[in-house]
Amino acid sequence: MKNKLSIILLLLLTALSCKTIEKEIDSNNTINIEWTSELKGDFSFKENWSYKEGVYKNSHGQLSCDGSCPVAIDRMKDNTGKIYKDSLQAFYKIIDTTHVYHSLKSENRMYEYSGTNYIEFKKLKNGTIKGESQSNVSTHSNLIIELKNDSCTASVYFNSIRDLGINTFPLKSGTIKIDEALYESGIIKAVFDFKFINILETDNQLYWKGNIYSKIITE
Repeated sequence: MKNKLSIILLLLLTALSCKTIEKEIDSNNTINIEWTSELKGDFSFKENWSYKEGVYKNSHGQLSCDGSCPVAIDRMKDNTGKIYKDSLQAFYKIIDTTHVYHSLKSENRMYEYSGTNYIEFKKLKNGTIKGESQSNVSTHSNLIIELKNDSCTASVYFNSIRDLGINTFPLKSGTIKIDEALYESGIIKAVFDFKFINILETDNQLYWKGNIYSKIITE
């Protein structure tokens, strides 16, 4: 009988403990950072790179620009899109062909999202480290992460190009593990798993999880 009572008491204490954690997340929209040393995981994506959006290799083997490009480059190309030889130097002063290394590998369930490989972190004047994933022509949901001391908060900023307007999905629950030594040296190496409150369709669960490897930019 005593053993049964002990087991029941233990289960009740565990349940109460879990509820307390959930309430803290729900009320403050923050979670505790799990600091680690030598964080494990697949971060090989940081060796991959792409050109900036709109930069591509044309049929003449030249790096060119398509989409939202400066008007000034139009006169530097012929009607087939080939860049004139005497305009190459000036062209590449205008169009940035830098190799941009990937900083994010993730999966999610979000609105109007086709993928992104980038998240940029900046250290604000108040000491907060704020990160935002990059949007593009077909991705209109941005992951926002804010780190300060031992706390993390996250949200998703959704700017619809359809008829859903601008919405922010607040954090519901989640975890984030960060490599402490790299963080101190100015690099975010993290594994995260977030769930968000869907204010548009309450029955449709929203989540975002993945790995980050990104330098911290100081303002």
